[in-house]
Amino acid sequence: MSQELDGRVAIVTGAGHGLGRCHAIELATQGARVIVNDLDESAEDVASEIRHQGGEAQASRESCATFGGAERLVAQAIERFGDLHILVNNAGILRDRMIFNMSEEDWDAVIDVHGRGHFAPTRFACAFWRQQAKLKGGPVSGRIVHTTSRSGIFGAAGQSNYAFAKGGIIGFSLAVARDMEQYGVTSNAVAPVARTRLTEGTFGEIPLDSGFDRWDPANVSPFVAYLCTDSAAAISGQVFVVFGGEIQLIEQFQHANRINKADRWTVEELGQAVKGLFTDREMALPDRHALPELTGLATDLKAE
Repeated sequence: MSQELDGRVAIVTGAGHGLGRCHAIELATQGARVIVNDLDESAEDVASEIRHQGGEAQASRESCATFGGAERLVAQAIERFGDLHILVNNAGILRDRMIFNMSEEDWDAVIDVHGRGHFAPTRFACAFWRQQAKLKGGPVSGRIVHTTSRSGIFGAAGQSNYAFAKGGIIGFSLAVARDMEQYGVTSNAVAPVARTRLTEGTFGEIPLDSGFDRWDPANVSPFVAYLCTDSAAAISGQVFVVFGGEIQLIEQFQHANRINKADRWTVEELGQAVKGLFTDREMALPDRHALPELTGLATDLKAE
């Protein structure tokens, strides 16, 4: 049986554990040669696991959230395997606090790892692909998959820093899709719902499902791998939620309703007119327990 990613070279950041580990293994299973990036010895553990299964992988312990580290990470893939086709940005951390207790350090740590950790590797991968497209005289086949979150789409209590970062990643992915379209590079964002060290830190231990385990992080990886194939060449600038066997396409912001008087409004006029924007819609914050990203999870965070 042919493998969908034969001959491709991939980088996966945050690949030592959880989702990143599953992504790296799935990409290797599909024939890709993988640079497994994480800050500790777990990177080598996953690379060794891939090699033991007959795949090709090399570990990297560079910090993808630094400009120099990201540049060396991309260079390692090119020097070791001769090319680069896939970048999966997965590295991330949590520092959950209610907004009135959020410290500067909590904010900066999350924004730095998610923001720079997505930007820096993408910047150097895209520079390489642009150069290759110029040498080739036409588009290449580059794939970027960014890791966002339901918190970045819908918001979540106690995660203002994380929601800011993950929402920014969506905008970043859309901008990169536009920047790189002419070079044959796609950019998409995936919000996984899975059992990981991050979710267990926020929600506590998520029990194993009997039969098909919806929370297994490995459930997300086949879709990530699919977005890296030739079959997905026309998919770019999209946002998906993946939970168990379900894949949701998230509709991007668009005009829902409008009011227009062809002149400047007064505050008094708006008091009545704005209601027209919410025809068939609730004006208040939606019931958080009804939001799809919170289904089945206890999300109350203490205020201390």
